[in-house]
Amino acid sequence: MSDKRTIRIDDKLIEVDPNLTLIQACEQAGIEIPRFCYHERLSIAGNCRMCLVEIVGGPPKPAASCAMQVKDLRPGPEGAPSEIRTNSPMVRKAREGVMEFLLINHPLDCPICDQGGECDLQDQAMAYGVDFSRYREPKRANEDLDLGPLVETHMTRCISCTRCVRFTTEVAGIDQMGQTGRGEDSEITSYLGLTLDSNLQGNIIDLCPVGALVSKPYAFTAPPWELSKTESIDVMDALGSAIRIDTKGREVMRILPRNHDGVNEEWISDKTRFVWDGLRRQRLDRPYVRENGRLRPASWPEALNAAAAAMKGRKVAALIGDLAPVEAVFALKHLLDGIGGTVECRTDGTRLPVGNRAAYAGTAAIADIDAARTIWLIGTNPRIEAPVLNARIRRAWARGAQVSLVGEAANLTYRYNHVGTDRAALESLSSADVSQEVRDKPSLVVVGQGALREADGLAVLGHAMRLAQNAGARLLILHTAAARVGAMDVGAVTEGGLEAAIEGAEVIYSLGADEVDIAPGPFVIYQGSHGDRGAHRADIILPAACYTEENGLFVNTEGRPQLAMRANFAPRDAKENWAILRALSADLGRTQPWNSLAELRRALIEAVPHLARIDEVPENVWQPVEAGALGRADFRNAIRDFYLTNPIARCSPLMGELSVLTAARNGAALAAE
Repeated sequence: MSDKRTIRIDDKLIEVDPNLTLIQACEQAGIEIPRFCYHERLSIAGNCRMCLVEIVGGPPKPAASCAMQVKDLRPGPEGAPSEIRTNSPMVRKAREGVMEFLLINHPLDCPICDQGGECDLQDQAMAYGVDFSRYREPKRANEDLDLGPLVETHMTRCISCTRCVRFTTEVAGIDQMGQTGRGEDSEITSYLGLTLDSNLQGNIIDLCPVGALVSKPYAFTAPPWELSKTESIDVMDALGSAIRIDTKGREVMRILPRNHDGVNEEWISDKTRFVWDGLRRQRLDRPYVRENGRLRPASWPEALNAAAAAMKGRKVAALIGDLAPVEAVFALKHLLDGIGGTVECRTDGTRLPVGNRAAYAGTAAIADIDAARTIWLIGTNPRIEAPVLNARIRRAWARGAQVSLVGEAANLTYRYNHVGTDRAALESLSSADVSQEVRDKPSLVVVGQGALREADGLAVLGHAMRLAQNAGARLLILHTAAARVGAMDVGAVTEGGLEAAIEGAEVIYSLGADEVDIAPGPFVIYQGSHGDRGAHRADIILPAACYTEENGLFVNTEGRPQLAMRANFAPRDAKENWAILRALSADLGRTQPWNSLAELRRALIEAVPHLARIDEVPENVWQPVEAGALGRADFRNAIRDFYLTNPIARCSPLMGELSVLTAARNGAALAAE
């Protein structure tokens, strides 16, 4: 028996799943239904009434297509397919009436609204409204809300679609927004005037179908039609969220999410969205050479000659930063291999095993979270390390998944079973029998980088893999550095880790490695984009492009190769990372065999073939790590301050402000307790 149902939509017969709503069925038929409150990733509210359609043979009034399912339709005469009309005189009149009601109190201030040109209300008023209004009464006004430094509010424009309320409650997991009052007195507000305590709050800007919620940092900087739009990926965490970078001239003006069901759906974190003001501050835009204890500007030939002279005949160690594209890592490893140097990407001391991709990239895809019925979190706080992934875990929990945590207790926006904080809790979990009921359903083990940083990191990973094997679960290694998996793929590692790599090194080549302190002694060459910790320690600075200024390959936390595309150009004399290394190789007398990024990528793919499979998650062969003896320490999470995790974020005034506000909010909460 077929599980499909045949219905007629505007004289077009189609077969659809009976559990679909009418608005979804119409979309499958290629018919656009206007809407304001409906959003496919949020619960159904059914309160804007813009999506009305006519049900032939049904009630003598239009029905809200978002709140009615196909299976609720009655068949036609003699068992004929049910019929829906989306453009009949009844529907057109209803939509015009709804639009007229919506515009009664709307201020119609389109020329000064930041949403102008991207406003759903504006577009739908043109398409489905009328060119007059019968209302002459004074318009209602509401007080604006203070939601914090990210979201600017103009509540007089609000049409009470409640998308923001549903997102913050259902996806972000906070309960500070709601709707109060009835009729003319109804309004969207925040509980006790609180600002939003979420690192996903910027998504309500995209969700708002009018200009009631707009971006405060972006306000009045550029109209959307003046912006050049580039599709790329994010590197603020290891999730690899799909983003769109909007630029005006040489400057990034804003960053917006793109839909990618397998990674970020259509959400991005606030750091991803608002970090763009750090792209233009404290930039390294010319080479520098240290003389007499002070850095002075130099030309490119002078800086490269000085770097080559420092490296010749000496032991060189290279450290890979968190934001380096795979091509640059591969080129640097090729260079160091030629002169007998060492390369290390695990600058935070994580004990990720060399050559075992199942152990450093896992065996799970991010989308596996959706179907998981049991989730174990080990040494991680995904709300800080990957907020968008945490929202996915929350959705799985809301659907009935059981979540257990081994590590620091934290507010993850959902309830979980706190197994313990130390290694003993993990050991008991990995050695316990797993019920057949759990084994029969999809499950997932998520291991954070904080769990792998101590001396027993490999043993911790071994126990996590044993738990996954016992439970028949997939393994997800939750990285915090966007460059880590790609660097592991190309073999930018040294047996023995960071200590072995830099032991006895006379020269350290830092490829944007700002998260590690280099002790006094070695000569330091720093290649990076911002004047952060690495540049302060450097003896030679080679200015490089950042992730929006060059084409680059990154591999996200699930092992998916992704392309970051150039949206703007690097400032002044800064160059692309691979080009700097190619020029340096010539000065070292070991010219690399590629003259373009395309040639470099060919060599890279020849060495690591799976990197050619862009936007695919390769299957990794399961290679268990020995579950050795564990220490006694408590697990410590990898990230303490969500907003200041990399040099770009630390150069952002807005990220600094958010960091201070978060610290103050947490301090106030502790004091109240």
